[in-house]
Amino acid sequence: MTDHTSNMPFTVAALYRFARLDHYQSLQEPLAKLCCGQGIKGTLLLAAEGINGTVAGTEAAIKKLVDFLEAEPAIAGMELKYSHASEMPFKRMKVRLKKEIVTMGVDDIDPLQSVGTYVPATDWNALISDPDTILIDTRNDYETAIGTFAGAIDPQTKTFREFPQWVESHREELEGKMIAMFCTGGIRCEKATAYVKGLGFDDVFHLKGGILKYLEDVPAEKSRWEGECFVFDERVSVGHGLVEGEAELCHACRNPIAPEDKLSPLFEEGVSCPNCYHERTDEDRARFAERQKQVRLAKERGLKQHIGS
Repeated sequence: MTDHTSNMPFTVAALYRFARLDHYQSLQEPLAKLCCGQGIKGTLLLAAEGINGTVAGTEAAIKKLVDFLEAEPAIAGMELKYSHASEMPFKRMKVRLKKEIVTMGVDDIDPLQSVGTYVPATDWNALISDPDTILIDTRNDYETAIGTFAGAIDPQTKTFREFPQWVESHREELEGKMIAMFCTGGIRCEKATAYVKGLGFDDVFHLKGGILKYLEDVPAEKSRWEGECFVFDERVSVGHGLVEGEAELCHACRNPIAPEDKLSPLFEEGVSCPNCYHERTDEDRARFAERQKQVRLAKERGLKQHIGS
């Protein structure tokens, strides 16, 4: 872990590992105890297929958690990326047992058996610059809205469960092409490439370590990335060097909004944004306005957080 500074006191660890984890249920209690005891917050998902999650805490606390996980033979060598935050980016700690550590909803997809070719971040530009490469963003529409790679196809999915259907409906366009996929940290692409290879496609690639690794390793002046990368915590987004981005959340619809969205006449803090204004009723906005008023009053009284904020 590097670049830890006094004004960035929280270390954020994004991690995952596909593994044969038959004893995953027995890990829930000790992980929850360790994290809560160390003041770590975030979410860890455990399933028979492995572990996935993002957590934050002091550098020392995160090191203890990583050491604990690396001591598990099946998890050792997990994909792990660090960044930093000026404030604790999570509200609580959750260790959940799941059927899948990333939900695609397709049976018999096993990234341990077949997966696309990993491409290091430093080699990614060369691959996606090839005219025979089709570049696909496997993330959901609210994530792609604030940033993606130049020239990437956006399937405009609401959830990852919709991705297989998108592939099925675009099979002819993918035939005979090199298929390059990317996601935030790499985990969704493990399943996405496994699924596509299962359909009979051979030239399938994915960005190792995901967008986060690319933004960490590739300097801005050489980057093909445009915008910011959505992250699933209170930072909302990060940019090159994994610095905290400028995007914020609309507290009415929980979608990310860029600085220019706040200039729209449809934006009202805590009430509406260009993404959700036409999907809400006047009654909804009145309710949100009252909630926002209570949030403001709570802040004025010196309370850090109001329920519902």
